[in-house]
Amino acid sequence: MTTLPQVDFKSENASKEFAKSLRETGFAVIKNHPINQELMLDVFADWKNFFENEYKEDYLYNMDTQDGFFPMRISETAVGYSIKDIKEFYHYYSWGKFPSQLSNKSKELYKQMVDVANTLLVWVEENLPEEIRTNLSQPLTQMVENSESNLMRILHYPPLTGEETEGAVRAGAHGDINLLTVLIAASQSGLQLKGSDGQWVDVPLDPGMLAINIGDMLELATDGYYKSTIHQVVNPSDESRHNSRYSIPMFLHPRDEVRLSASKTAGEFLDERLRALGIKK
Repeated sequence: MTTLPQVDFKSENASKEFAKSLRETGFAVIKNHPINQELMLDVFADWKNFFENEYKEDYLYNMDTQDGFFPMRISETAVGYSIKDIKEFYHYYSWGKFPSQLSNKSKELYKQMVDVANTLLVWVEENLPEEIRTNLSQPLTQMVENSESNLMRILHYPPLTGEETEGAVRAGAHGDINLLTVLIAASQSGLQLKGSDGQWVDVPLDPGMLAINIGDMLELATDGYYKSTIHQVVNPSDESRHNSRYSIPMFLHPRDEVRLSASKTAGEFLDERLRALGIKK
């Protein structure tokens, strides 16, 4: 059975423990990180207000730039699935549209999450075998310098009514597109990873903790040394199904022109995946 140890961000051995957890499970759980706990709670409250109000429709997403509000009717369909996920979400980039009704606390959280993600990428790089490191088109930390593709996604999984399409889930099993994903502990449980034995494992996250997982770009860039882990968000069967679930991942991306492999740039890889998800034409 796959187990997820908790890595203390401030520990002297944090870098090695983090890299070991990623290698063995594709995930890591981080505690004692520098992201402000009160800020996280305030941002969740801001976006709860956003998703509960009709003005969200004023911020519909841009098909070309991918920023803005993605309503339920345009939600993603996980690769290999025919039914859309039960969720709506907002894509915020540092340069993108941002709801005027919200405070600027989300922008501060964005900065803090990117800073932590960059530190974690340093840890990944520190623990790469020399033969993998020398085969990179450039150091991982250089791939993300001045990147405008880093994405904060604010997710709302609405209460379940019992009238959902048969087989629909909050988030179908999938791998992330990017290098690393930094996820703030959600308002409800439900996140699961697929272990190396093929069994689904609950990702334990206490309030204030972070879950980190490998994306497909990191797997491609490291020629499979770090493997992207399949994960999903399951529908609750208890009373929590009557409540909304909120979640905020930060997707750390290279610049579009960065070459991940001999045949693929980050921009090309991203476009392919967004089309496969059904949110870009």
